[in-house]
Formats: sequence, C-alpha cells, structure tokens
Amino acid sequence: MTTNPAASSVIFGWSPVLVSSALFLLTYALVISERINRSIVALLGAALIILLGVLSQKSALGGIDFNTLGLLLGMMVVVNITGRSGVFQFVAIWSAKKVAAHPLGVLIMLSVVTAVFSALLDNVTTVLLIVPVTLLITEQLKVSPYPFLVAEIVMANVGGTATLIGDPPNIMIGSAVPLSFNAFLAHTAPIVVLAIMPVTLALIALIWGRKLRASAEDRARIMQFAERDAITDWRLLKQSLAVLALVLAGFVVAHPLGQEPATIAIAGAALLLLLDNYHRSGEEQSKNVHHAFAEAEWITLFFFVGLFVLVHALEAAGVIHWLAERLLAATGGDLKTTALAILWGSAIASAFVDNIPFVATMIPLVKSMAPAMGGEEALMPLWWALALGACLGGNGTLIGASANLVVAGFAERAGQPIRFLAFMKSAFGLMLVSVAISHVYVVLRYF
Repeated sequence: MTTNPAASSVIFGWSPVLVSSALFLLTYALVISERINRSIVALLGAALIILLGVLSQKSALGGIDFNTLGLLLGMMVVVNITGRSGVFQFVAIWSAKKVAAHPLGVLIMLSVVTAVFSALLDNVTTVLLIVPVTLLITEQLKVSPYPFLVAEIVMANVGGTATLIGDPPNIMIGSAVPLSFNAFLAHTAPIVVLAIMPVTLALIALIWGRKLRASAEDRARIMQFAERDAITDWRLLKQSLAVLALVLAGFVVAHPLGQEPATIAIAGAALLLLLDNYHRSGEEQSKNVHHAFAEAEWITLFFFVGLFVLVHALEAAGVIHWLAERLLAATGGDLKTTALAILWGSAIASAFVDNIPFVATMIPLVKSMAPAMGGEEALMPLWWALALGACLGGNGTLIGASANLVVAGFAERAGQPIRFLAFMKSAFGLMLVSVAISHVYVVLRYF
C-alpha cells in the first residue's frame, strides 16, 4: 500500500495507514451510536489526525471542500430568511385546502410539496419548515401524524435526489467531480420525477390510504384556515422569491460562466441579507444578521469540516487507493458491474450509516478508479450510481439521512415518536423499490 509523503511523519513512527483507519472507524462508530454529537466527534477525529502527524495543518485544510460548505451555508441562510415570511406555511395550508382537507389527499399533497421544495432548496431545511405545519394540520384533522411524517421523510430524500442542491451527498459529488446543476437535471431529475416519485406516492397511498379517516367537522376546521394569514411579511416574501429565482437561475448558468455553485449561493445570501437589512438601524441589523446566521445548521457544517479531514487522511495514507483496487478486483474491472455494485452498495450502506460520511469516503475511491476504467469521462455512470444509491438509500432507516433525524426530533417533541424498527418496516421496502427502478435506469441509460 503506497503512502503519500503528507502522511509519513506520524508520531512514534506509527503506521499512517493504521492510525488514519483507526481514527476514521472510531469516528464512524461514535457517529452511528449517537452518544456524542457528530460534529464534536468529527472535529476531535480531525484534530487527532493533525496532532498525531498523519497530516500537517496545511495539508488537512487542503482536504476541506469549501465549495460544499459555501453552497450549504449560502442556501441555509437564503431559505431561513425566506421561511420567516411564512411562505412554506402558506403552501402547506393551501395544499391541504385544495384537496378539501381529505386526509389521503393531504398526505399526497404534503408529500409532493416536500419533494419539490427538497429539490429546489434542500431536504433538511424543507422538513424543518414543513413538519410543524403538518403536525398542526393532523392535530386539527384528529388523525395520526405518523404516516404523514414518514411520507415526508421518504419524499424529502427522493426529491433531494433530483438536483445538485437537494441533498448533501449530491452537493459533495457535484463539487468533487465537478458536476453542474444542469448535469443533475439531465441525469437524476428525469428518473426521480418520471418514475421514482409517482411509484413511491402510489405505494404510500396503498400502505396508509385506507387507514386515514377524518370527520366532516374536522375537515371543515381546516377549510376555515386562511392561508394568506400565514404570510407575516409580504415585503420579505417578494424579496425572498426574487432572490431565490436569481439563485436558481445562477445555478443553471454557473458552469458556462466558470462560476462555482458556492459563489452563487453565498452571493444570493448576501443579497437577501442586504435587502432585509439596509432600511434597519445599526442595532437592528446586528440582531437580524446574527439571527440569520445562527439559524444555519452549524452542526452539519462543522461535521463536514471534520469529515473532510478524516477522509483526506485516508487518501494520503493510501487506504482509499487500496480499497479501490479491492473493489476493481471484486467486479473484474467491468464498468457496468462496478456501477451496479456502487448503486446497491451505496443504498444498503447509506441505510445503516449516515449517507454523508459514506459518500465522503466513496468520492476519492471512485476517483482513483479512473486509470483502470479508461479515464475520468468513463467514470460518469459510477457518479450517477453513487448519487442515486446514497440519496435514495437514506430512506432505508431512521439514521440513514440527516432529514430523517430532524423529523424524528420533531415527532418526539410532539409526543409522537418514530421508532427505528417501525420506520424501517415501512420505509426499507420503499427504498428497495426506488433503488430497483434506478438499477433499470442505470442499465438502460448508460449501458
């Protein structure tokens, strides 16, 4: 196993391979156990990588993908400010009223809204905004929120699979390859929109549709909701929608203009912050901007920082290259077999471990296969297989994706806990169906 010079000065002469592998596996185990916050674990692991001499600080910083971090932070700020206008609550109430507050209709509509917002924004922020309204609607209808919350978890991950910005694994893959926003629209969006979403919605309706009943009186209560009252700031709404439109348009044209998605997202966040604050006093501006940044998912962002360093250490130590050789040997170096192995392997692995660290490990692994597979262009089917497998695999269990854990937290605080095995019983089959559809798609489109 060849070792990068950056990983040759480990304390006490220890093997960089063993140290980097041990720290990574220990970090992974602690993240899965959920005994310690994952950002603490990842940052501590990254610090030990540097302190023990596996990487220098300069080399470690070089392994952090600031494009991924910038894109996530920019979109978090834009979406959080937009959410203050009440637009997401407006859409949720409007959707429920469009189906006359029939429980099955509400289930389908909220699932669709979740999928669409997850594709255009990101799935973690989407569920943060949609779930509280869902709990309010189900309380008024006097139906169990469980089917609605499970459906929203599933559809958040399905919708997030469609675009570059919808799910963190896609952001990471798009930044590393690199792949543009338009590339995801061309390769993952069609199968999600035309096949996976409709089939998943049909199965959701089949599983829970007959069990959902609400009285005419309870439905009438929902119909009395005035969705316009949900809009708390019309001025902010107009500004937010205008900036969101500019950001999405920016993602479309970024690649031809030689710009990175992070630049577009940060520029959009800065513009919306300006529009929201220029007319305020200095003290109000400070308070408002502090609130906007405080609402960002800093736990996720710092988790990424630590994770990037840990994976970079594996790469520098030669572990990633060794794993790639083993995978190539197992698949005989056949591109089709490798793509399908990555699709299913990513899906199953992402169901049981958070798909973010899994994808962080897989990206350099796939990259290192380029010489054996015929160059970087030949790897494209592998990237799409990884994106589909990791994003859809997140639906397999409650710990498979960040959005799942966010919804579970809301449910527990509302006194409607989502249990691991109960969720897996409902969602794992839905995940397998979506990956099977992706299997057919990958074979037909790329081979």
